[in-house]
Amino acid sequence: MKIHRFLCFGRHDKSGNAAVVVEDSHLVESERLKFAQQLEANATVFVQTDAAGVLLDYYYPHARSPLCLHATLAASAVFFERQPDSGRIRFVTGMHRQTLEVERVDQGIFIGVRPQPCPALHIDVAEAARLLRAEPAAVIGMPRLASVGSTKLLVQMKDQSALDALRPDLAAIAAWSRKQGVSGVYAYCHLHDDIYAGRNFNHLEPHLEDAATGVAAGALALALERSITLLQGDALGQPCSLMARYADGAVQVGGRVVRSAV
Repeated sequence: MKIHRFLCFGRHDKSGNAAVVVEDSHLVESERLKFAQQLEANATVFVQTDAAGVLLDYYYPHARSPLCLHATLAASAVFFERQPDSGRIRFVTGMHRQTLEVERVDQGIFIGVRPQPCPALHIDVAEAARLLRAEPAAVIGMPRLASVGSTKLLVQMKDQSALDALRPDLAAIAAWSRKQGVSGVYAYCHLHDDIYAGRNFNHLEPHLEDAATGVAAGALALALERSITLLQGDALGQPCSLMARYADGAVQVGGRVVRSAV
């Protein structure tokens, strides 16, 4: 078994979301979640090759996931290190067999994703505010769903201070997400121009909050129909920048990725 550890989307070499890449594993699905929990990373991806291609099977500390873009960045970095003259690679996700086209651009790696179906669901401002333990007046517009592989409820806050002040009901969000087939709540605010800030709530413990959420960056660019830079993780001491490039209904999500100690 080969294990690689990376920091993904970090604004510098010491920050970012931790991801572990596991190769040559013989663990079955029921064993992988327990193993991923022992690695103490934001996400773990098991890499295997079969007739469908190079498969990526993602695990958060609490559950298997259909897609994790920062773990995909990490897996891409392993392959590009071995193939320095290659600028592209294709993966297939383990759960939904979604094809991911990955491209190396300068010092970053970009993952191509497309809109995915969302549950037929209506949620109003009052319910979103209740989940976030926020005043309804702090929410701008109607919450909406978007997905590039993992459906997010996108909730816009009025400003950075309202976003930073959130102390959501994580248990209620988890229960609501399971019932509705949604992968948590992503709260965000507009800073200026094409710059946004965001926070992801998809875990049961506050200390497990994501420093960077690639699927949310893709979903937000898709919902806004524009290219954006998304800032995340500053309050966690892990400042991250995620770039989402939007064109004709497709999105590329990318950023920096660096190796860290195993």
